[in-house]
Amino acid sequence: MANDLFPDRPVGPSDGQQGDIVRLAAWLIVATILIGALYVGQGVLIPLAIAFLISFALSPLVGWLSRVGIPRILSICIVMLALFTLIAGLGLIVGSQLRALSAELPTYQSTMREKIDNLAKQFEGPGIFDGAIQTVDTVQKELVNAVQDQDSDEPPAQRVQVIDPPGAPFRTALEWLTPAVAPLATAGIVLVFVFLALLDRGDLRDRLIHLLGGNLHRSTDTLQEAGKRISKYLLMQVMVNVAYAIPLGLGLWLIGVPGWLLWAVLASFLRFIPYVGPMLSAIFPLSLAFAVDPGWSMVLLTLVLIVSLEAISGNVLEPVLYGTSTGLSALSLIAAATFWTALWGPVGLILSTPLTVCLLVIGRNLPQLQFLDTLLGSTPVLDVPTRIYQRLLAGEPDEAIEIIDDVIEKDGSVTEFYNEHGIAVLRQVSEDYFTNARAEHRLRVANGMDELLDDLRQEYPATIDPAAVPRVACIGGKWEIDSVACEMLSHALMLDGIASMQRRAGVITSRYVDDLELDGVQIICLSYFSREPSRSARTFIRRLRHRWPDKEIVLALWNAPAELLEPEGFQALGADAVVTSINEAVRRIQHMLRPEDIKASQTAEAPGNDSDRVAALKATEVLDGHAREDLDALAKRAADVFDVKFAVISAIDRTQEFIIGQSKDLPGKRTEDGTDMIVMPRDEAICDHVVASGETLVVNDTDRDPRFAEHPAIQLWDTRFYAGAPLMTADGFVLGALCLLDTEPRKLDKAELELLDTMAADVVSLITGDDAVEPEQRPEEPASATVGQALPK
Repeated sequence: MANDLFPDRPVGPSDGQQGDIVRLAAWLIVATILIGALYVGQGVLIPLAIAFLISFALSPLVGWLSRVGIPRILSICIVMLALFTLIAGLGLIVGSQLRALSAELPTYQSTMREKIDNLAKQFEGPGIFDGAIQTVDTVQKELVNAVQDQDSDEPPAQRVQVIDPPGAPFRTALEWLTPAVAPLATAGIVLVFVFLALLDRGDLRDRLIHLLGGNLHRSTDTLQEAGKRISKYLLMQVMVNVAYAIPLGLGLWLIGVPGWLLWAVLASFLRFIPYVGPMLSAIFPLSLAFAVDPGWSMVLLTLVLIVSLEAISGNVLEPVLYGTSTGLSALSLIAAATFWTALWGPVGLILSTPLTVCLLVIGRNLPQLQFLDTLLGSTPVLDVPTRIYQRLLAGEPDEAIEIIDDVIEKDGSVTEFYNEHGIAVLRQVSEDYFTNARAEHRLRVANGMDELLDDLRQEYPATIDPAAVPRVACIGGKWEIDSVACEMLSHALMLDGIASMQRRAGVITSRYVDDLELDGVQIICLSYFSREPSRSARTFIRRLRHRWPDKEIVLALWNAPAELLEPEGFQALGADAVVTSINEAVRRIQHMLRPEDIKASQTAEAPGNDSDRVAALKATEVLDGHAREDLDALAKRAADVFDVKFAVISAIDRTQEFIIGQSKDLPGKRTEDGTDMIVMPRDEAICDHVVASGETLVVNDTDRDPRFAEHPAIQLWDTRFYAGAPLMTADGFVLGALCLLDTEPRKLDKAELELLDTMAADVVSLITGDDAVEPEQRPEEPASATVGQALPK
C-alpha cells in the first residue's frame, strides 16, 4: 500500500546505507576471525610478541655497536651475552637471598603466631553478627543429626579404596620434567626469535612494509613511529623501575627488612606488569616485616617507604623521564589490559601496552584503520573551535568557558584566542546556519556567545581609559554572527590600547547610518562572514561614504573568496583595506592610526645579549665567505626538501644582515669585498624578528601580515610565504636564520617545523664546526581530560 501511495518514495535502506551495513558486517567478521586466530595461535604468537618486544629494546644498542665498526652478528652476540650475564648475575643474587631467607623463616614462626593470637584476642567478644551465626550453626547441627539418625537404621557401607599400581620410572620422570621443560622450551624459542629479529631486521622491515602495502612513505612512517614509541616506552620503563628499586632496597636495608636486595630486584621486574605489578612487589616486604618485628614499627616504616616511593615515581619520575606519553588514553590502557589479559593471560597483561601502541600507530597512518586512532589515542579528536561550538550547541557555555580559559592560559593572550579559535568558532556557526542548525540551536549559540564574551571582557578588562574617545568603530555587516566578530575585534583593539566601540548589524538605511554616532572615529571596520558579501558591503560603504566622507573603511572578510582580498577587489567595493584575521586587523589598524610605526614594526628590538651574540658571529669567521659553497648547498637542499621556490641562510651583525647562503641567484645589493653576499641594513633585515625572539617564525601569507606586506626584501623577492628557524649555538646565541620563501601562501605542519629546526641545527654545526645541537621537541597536542597519561604502572 505504501508503494501505491508513494511510488517514488524509497521504503527500504538506500544503496549507500546498504553498502555501509555490508562493510560493517565485513569488518565484524574480520575482527572475529582475527581475535579467534590470536586466541588459538597464542602458543606461537606469544613467544613471537615477546621476542619482538625484546628486539625493540636491544635494537638501538646493536645499531650503535654496528655504527662504531663492529660486525652486526658480533654486535648481536655481544648484546645478548651481556643480557645473559646480567640475568645470570641477578639470578645468583636472588638465589643467595632466597637461601638465606629460607634458613631464617622458621625463626619467625613464633613472632607471626604471637601477632596473630594478639589480633584474634582483640577481635574476640560479641559482635553484631554473632546471633545470626549461632542460629545458622544450630540449624546446621540439627540437619546433620537428622541425617545421621536416618542413616543409623541402615547397615554401614563398606569403604573401598583403589590404589594405583606404581608407575614406571621413565613415566614418573616425564611427569616431573614436563612442567619444567615447557617454560624452558618457550624461553629457547624466544631467544631464537630475538636473535633472528636482530639479525634480519632489514628483511623483516621490508616484509612488513610489503604487508602494509599502499603508500611507501606511509608504511615507512608507520614502522618508524611504532619502533620509536615502543623503544622509548621500554627504555623509560627500565629507567623508572631502576630509579624505584634502588631507593626501595636502601630503605628496606635501613629499616632492617631481611632480603632487601631480593625485594628491590623483584620490584624492578614486577613493575613491568601494569596495575598489578606494584601491588605484588609491595606484598613481599610488608609480609616479611610483619613476620620479623614483634611490634608494628617495621611494618609501618615499610608501608610509608613504599607509599612515598609510589607517589614520587608517579608524580615526579614518570612525568620527567617519559616526557611524552605513549599516545594512549587512560580508558584505552585499561581496556587493552583487560582484552589482552582475557586473550593471553598474565603475559597478555605485560604485553598489552606495546601491542596497543602498535595498533594505535597503524590506525594513525592507515586511513582504512583510522578508527583505531580515534578509539585508542589520547589526542582530542575534536579541535578547540569544534569543542567550543559543540558545548554551545549543547547549551553548556560553562564548559566552553573552561576550554577557553585553558587555551588562554596556554597561549597567554586573549587576542591570540580570538585570532586562532574565536573566529573559527564563528565560521562554523555561519556555515551551519542555513544547513544543520535549528532555531533552538541558533538561540543556544547566540546566548552562549554573549555569555562567553561577557566573561572574557570581565576576566580580561582593557586598561584603556573608559572616557577615551573611540578611534575605531567595529560594525556588523549583515548577520548576528558579524556583530559577534565585531565584539571580539573591539575587545582585542582595546587590549592593544586602541579605543574602539562596537555596533550591531542592522538594516542598512539612511536612518541607521545617521544613528551610528561616529563623531571622533577615524576608522570604520565592517565585519562580514558571508561568502558573497559584495552587494551588501558595496551598499553599506556607499552610504557610509555619503554620510561620513572623512572616515577610512576597513573590510573584515572572515570567509570571503580570494579575489576580494586583492587590492582591485576590495577597492572596487570602496574600502581602503581588507583584513582576514584578528591579528591582521589589529596590526593594520595600528598602522593606519600611526603610519610612522610601519617602519618600526618591520624591525624587532635587539636581544639583550646582542653584543655577545655579534661577538660569537664574528668568531665563526663565516662572514669572510669561506663556507659559502657549503651553505649554498644546504640552502638548496632546504628548498628542495620543503618544495619552496627558494631558501636563504642569513646572519645579522650589529648593523647589517648578510645572506651567507642561498638556493638560487636573487636580486639585491652585494658586498664589495669579494664575498659577493647580498647585504641589507639591519632595520630591513628579513630575519630580524627570528633573531630577536630566538623562535621559529612562520608567516603563511605575507600580504596578510603588515610587518611583512611592505617589507623591502619581501617585495623585492616577490614573496608570499616566509618561515625562519633560528641558527642557535650551544651557548644560546642566535647568529641568524634559515629561511624558506615562496611566491604563494602555504602552511607548515608540526613535523615540517621540527624538520626545519633540525636543518637549522645542521647549518649551525657547519658554521661553528661543533656537533649539531638537537633542537627541543615541540610540545604535543594537548591530551584529553582523561589522559595526560604517561604510562601505566
